Amino acid sequence: MIQNQHEQLAREDLNIVATADYDAVDAHVTTDFFNHRSADEPMEARQRGPEGLKATMRWLHRAFTDMRFEFHEVIVDGDRVAARVTMHGRQHGPFVVHDSPDGDVTDVFPSRDRSFAVNQTHWYRIADGAVAEHDAVRDDLGMAKQLGWLPPQPSYIVRMLIGRRRERRAQRHSQRADATTRNKRKPV
Repeated sequence: MIQNQHEQLAREDLNIVATADYDAVDAHVTTDFFNHRSADEPMEARQRGPEGLKATMRWLHRAFTDMRFEFHEVIVDGDRVAARVTMHGRQHGPFVVHDSPDGDVTDVFPSRDRSFAVNQTHWYRIADGAVAEHDAVRDDLGMAKQLGWLPPQPSYIVRMLIGRRRERRAQRHSQRADATTRNKRKPV
């Protein structure tokens, strides 16, 4: 019975991410949920709990649409679940990478409006009937080739550089706006 519940949680997790079901997140993950893959995502996605997963979902859906996960195998061992899947989707916006420790934009891959299907393995730890941890092994190289990021063509490299400059400018603007808002809230 517990094995079936744990498998269902893993399946639901990827469905929630694929469909951007923000309303389901709070009940689906623990308050200290941690996504080990968030190191190359925006700073908001690196936080623990439901808000971190919601930020990851916003980040993914900014770049990809028509997402779905095709399950091939799910293995449950105690509180651990492993799911071997194929992720399907189409890039419709820029894929922005934030793999610096301070969350700065490091790379931007503009959309070429292409579809992809890549193999992934997702790992979960379940606690108290909810997802407590997530990790993944993804075929990012395969995805990059399918989306036309590799091999890079000169015109695409220019688009990447322009996109990175645009995203860094937007990030600085957002940080200044956040700082201004925080300063206005401080009691005098």
